[in-house]
Amino acid sequence: MERTEQATRTPAWTLVTVSYNSAQSLERYWANVQPRRDVEWIVVDNASRDGSREVAQRLGARVVPLRRNRGFGSANNVGLRVSGGHYVCFVNPDVTPVLSDLSTLETVLDANPRSLVAPQLVNHDGTLQANGRGEPRLMTKVLHRVSPERVSGTYRKFANSGETREVEWLTGAALAGRRDWLHHLGPFDERFFVYFEDTDLGLRNTRAHGRSILVGDARWTHGWAHSSARFDLGALRREIASTVKFYRRYPRLLGVAATGQIGAR
Repeated sequence: MERTEQATRTPAWTLVTVSYNSAQSLERYWANVQPRRDVEWIVVDNASRDGSREVAQRLGARVVPLRRNRGFGSANNVGLRVSGGHYVCFVNPDVTPVLSDLSTLETVLDANPRSLVAPQLVNHDGTLQANGRGEPRLMTKVLHRVSPERVSGTYRKFANSGETREVEWLTGAALAGRRDWLHHLGPFDERFFVYFEDTDLGLRNTRAHGRSILVGDARWTHGWAHSSARFDLGALRREIASTVKFYRRYPRLLGVAATGQIGAR
């Protein structure tokens, strides 16, 4: 996004995207994103083999190639370290950011500097996705996988237009914060190769007296092209490993909520 301009001035925003064989998603979701001089786009590529780096460069990104696949959180941390924006938003390849919404997110962040914020993600038909989440108790997460309607409103959370909603944590598909606060948080724990790194970040944000805020007036389309949508033995193994790691760290979340209601806060 106008890289020569960005080399001589400090951008207000940095968008960080982690790619791993994401060429098709980048073409589909980013091709019509109009560049702005106050926004830089950094793509950290996890050793893709499908031309992701070339596609990202053609679309205007500054590409940081990694020699091996270091995982989602680690690659995002690389992007943060080389970013120049006062505000940083981690955005998946299958999300279309609406750059005019950045001022809305900025207003919320300035009013809540110790916070993480996210736009309300939507499907292609405009229906809302639950990228705001409640307390990640193990049973709640199992129900979310097998019967999501049972945890709608308690674990699966949305923000309507005109609403900012505080949640327990925000999914990592689109997640923003002030650069100084993100550095304070870490942000991502690189011991999670993939899965649960965003959940862990949200809980650590709360522990640091931060807030996680879903912004209903910012709406970005998300293709939801995650690997769990199809059977993938490698992905399943990584998810199990991260699940074990997460609940060893947060054993209190292995039980049901104190009220006896799944997902109750």
